[in-house]
Amino acid sequence: MTRKHTRPSRRALLGGAAATALAVAAGTGTAQAAGHRPAWPTEFPLPDGWLPEGITIGGAPYAYMGSRADGAILRTDLRTGKGVVLHEGTPGLVAIGLKLGRDGLLYVAGGGGGTARLVDARTGELRRTHRLTAATGHFINDAVLFRDRAWFTDSFAPVLYGVPRGRGGTVRALPLTGDWEQVPDVVNANGIVSTPDGCDVIVVKSTPGELYRVSLGTGRATRITLSGAENVVGGDGLVRVGRTLYVVQNRSNVVTVFDLDADSTKATLRRSITDPRFDVPATAARFGDRLYLVNARFTSPQTPETTFTAVAVPL
Repeated sequence: MTRKHTRPSRRALLGGAAATALAVAAGTGTAQAAGHRPAWPTEFPLPDGWLPEGITIGGAPYAYMGSRADGAILRTDLRTGKGVVLHEGTPGLVAIGLKLGRDGLLYVAGGGGGTARLVDARTGELRRTHRLTAATGHFINDAVLFRDRAWFTDSFAPVLYGVPRGRGGTVRALPLTGDWEQVPDVVNANGIVSTPDGCDVIVVKSTPGELYRVSLGTGRATRITLSGAENVVGGDGLVRVGRTLYVVQNRSNVVTVFDLDADSTKATLRRSITDPRFDVPATAARFGDRLYLVNARFTSPQTPETTFTAVAVPL
């Protein structure tokens, strides 16, 4: 799918020839289910040059994927694979990790811009922009939602940022302490999810490949002991289902699956998920019995003509 740069033509991604192309591409990854009903596609194209990074899925079967090219957001129907640009991009902006809340808002990490944007998931309207930190020396990477705040990671600084949900409140900066040791000049904190007890968060440190439980009350980080795996180097997106933790290791083209103990201080390797369609997957989101992942293709040319896909694999 070729990415356009004017509102009418990009909106037209949902219909016409582009929609037909999407439908054909979607059909290549499907099988016929019982009753001759087509199964949902397991692979679908993104606009050329999209530069995807984050993906989130709500209760309705729609995936939302951000663009590192200009901060645009694509909404794709998982039933058909057809996509439409929900939120138009702006030169100079990026959309890295994003999460969809029950309030109908997308909480979007702004990367090197140091911001968190709130976008209406129905209309694509920008609702609010929070300035989390200075726009240099920081990289706002991923988010997790709690009832009162959305918490964002900063890959280049040992701190989490809590953005208030709703109209009131101020951004809270939570320095990371305890076992956390920041490694200079590399990606540190990346993906983030809540702990099974719903009290704290689990953060993956991409370099050197470690997992931490972080107290949202104090910022104290406790390194999670890995059993059956030396590290999770290149750890990017995280997905948690109960006490099962899925870690996307981007350049390794693998999702490692761990069982967490009762207090989330030990993770035991259960298995690994690989797929020939993986091409440096960055993040993942769960819907039903599948994981949906975006291929960031970090090792390929990142140009307006570079093609990108999202793929689904069984949990």
